[in-house]
Amino acid sequence: MTKHDNVKPSNFIHQIIEQDLEKGVNGGQVITRFPPEPNGYLHIGHAKSICLNFGTALKFGGECNLRFDDTNPEKESQEYIDSIIRDVSWLGFQWAGEVRYTSDYFQQLHDWAVHLIKAGKAYVDDLSPEQMREYRGTLTEPGRNSPYRERSVDENLALFEQMKDGTLPEGSCVLRAKIDMAAPNINLRDPVIYRIRHAHHHQTGDQWKIYPSYDFAHGQSDAIEGISHSICTLEFEDHRPLYDWLLANLPVPVVPRQYEFARLNLNYTITSKRKLKQLVDEQHVSGWNDPRMPTISGLRRRGYTPAAIRNFCDMIGVTRSNGVVDMAMLEAAIREDLDSNAPRAMCVTRPLKVTITNFAEGEEEWFELPAHPKDDSLGSRRVSFGRNLLIEQEDFEEIAPRKWKRLAAGEAVRLRGAYVIRCDEVIKNEAGDILELKCSYDPATKGANPEGYKANGVIHWVNADRSVPCEVRLYDRLFTEANPEADKARSFLDFINPESLVVLTDCRAEPGLANTEPETHFQFERLGYFTVDQDSSAERLVFNRTVTLRDSWAKIQQS
Repeated sequence: MTKHDNVKPSNFIHQIIEQDLEKGVNGGQVITRFPPEPNGYLHIGHAKSICLNFGTALKFGGECNLRFDDTNPEKESQEYIDSIIRDVSWLGFQWAGEVRYTSDYFQQLHDWAVHLIKAGKAYVDDLSPEQMREYRGTLTEPGRNSPYRERSVDENLALFEQMKDGTLPEGSCVLRAKIDMAAPNINLRDPVIYRIRHAHHHQTGDQWKIYPSYDFAHGQSDAIEGISHSICTLEFEDHRPLYDWLLANLPVPVVPRQYEFARLNLNYTITSKRKLKQLVDEQHVSGWNDPRMPTISGLRRRGYTPAAIRNFCDMIGVTRSNGVVDMAMLEAAIREDLDSNAPRAMCVTRPLKVTITNFAEGEEEWFELPAHPKDDSLGSRRVSFGRNLLIEQEDFEEIAPRKWKRLAAGEAVRLRGAYVIRCDEVIKNEAGDILELKCSYDPATKGANPEGYKANGVIHWVNADRSVPCEVRLYDRLFTEANPEADKARSFLDFINPESLVVLTDCRAEPGLANTEPETHFQFERLGYFTVDQDSSAERLVFNRTVTLRDSWAKIQQS
């Protein structure tokens, strides 16, 4: 497991563990696990769980297992398994031993189901799903016993064997734990622990015709692995009595304890796997790793770093109170990381031609600029100045507005790291569109303004003849509403932001950016932080905007 620099601050789970260690509980061991279901890609909410489980083991010198709770083969795939393994590794964590699967324990889980049947604590039920819901009762009314509840042990064993052998059709019956149909907690009203599925499993093939329920497999898998602290999100709090009942009624080697924490809810985002899959399947996004998706692979492609995501998870903390985290907080975390580590560069996204009339045709001058203004260890970069330049269209106004700090007709502006130029003439087409600016440069302003010299501001630029063509993808929030699921009368799809992706194809970057590798980060001066996309090639660079320069979260904290 990777050791990260800072020791994480205590939270209520860590305080519980500290008390356990003082009492010698679990023999002084801390063993946690991250147990995703392989039915989709991991998202930012899973990142919080990953950091908590692996970080907890790391803090207390313990171990954390990676286990796939693969009890639903019809919705699972190797693609999801591979993506999860990749994401956990990318975040900087290493699990103890080999990757584990609940399917590794199918035989033991089956044997424990037989143990419950023999103890008179499980029975095969022939009720249909609709009848079972009817018999279960409501939150205010107790349930009723199934007419099959008092089958004999021998009959239940024989029927369960037929279920296992595949001689009974899907949906014909299930195995239920015999607990209490009048229990206030509906999860204890004889829950289903095995069902028939004639489905091919990605790990066990066609060996099994029955599969355990998540609730039955989860706690027992923890017990098999010797988990000391089973950490999960609050929606499993009502399941804890069932978790404990099963452990108490089975001959498990150890008895883990379950602890719940508040899941991560992020505004302008959805984290339902079903809805994320719908976005992918209906092609509202380009895939699970679309940079607008809240998946870890999507955040990675957009340019988020492992350190930024880990720091974000530390910032939000671990509590038992549900709440919504502002997206600006996540953006602040990546902005802080890239501000320190991303080299600077210049890129013009909407080019406007500038001709320096008093600079000779064919001549060229190179400037050496720092790669980072505060970190000399990142070295320097060379940019080329010549007669034909490009600036941003929005950096020019023919008639300067009040307090204008960029280029205007008849006025001067400094080119970052180079000279001051003055706009002498504006070239337009017949429709009045600006095609070109004729400008002159002042050789005396190289690197700095002479005393008393006035320039409106500083803008970025590139040499038109030396710059590298590139595509820039401007990503924004996927939804226009902070809570796209709040309006029950409408679909969350109604709130997809039509401006969540703007593709600019005629961009030009400074020459040093040629041949940069995917996931290389830059701050494009005055524009934001960008990363090289996986679609990038030697023939054409592609950059994704990771985040803008504006830090709204800092403003929120200061107000």
